[in-house]
Amino acid sequence: MAKILFVDDDQDICDLITLRLGIAGHDTTIAENGKIGLEKALAETYDLILMDMHMPVMEGHETVRTLRNRGYTGLIVALTASVMTSETSAAIASGCDDVIVKPITEEFEDQVAKFIEGHTGP
Repeated sequence: MAKILFVDDDQDICDLITLRLGIAGHDTTIAENGKIGLEKALAETYDLILMDMHMPVMEGHETVRTLRNRGYTGLIVALTASVMTSETSAAIASGCDDVIVKPITEEFEDQVAKFIEGHTGP
């Protein structure tokens, strides 16, 4: 189905997301921090980037801003553990197209599918 880059420093979350997206038929690549995620996003084409916003080395906000400043127009959805409106607003201001709040719910795969189906960019 879709080629997805998942950027997150928590191995347990990476394992869970990779499993769930794999069952849904998606091909998921993992990057354990924003710096690696940036390199992978610029080197290959993805249908979706799922970006944790708080990581070591290079956090998600900086990674997304850098991608957008380098002309990246692909779909980026933030994953954040914060339900605070300010965190959602900060993710969008950084250049994310939307936000999914962690912990992920049983609707996660449907959310991902809707984001991919609704995106008209590259």
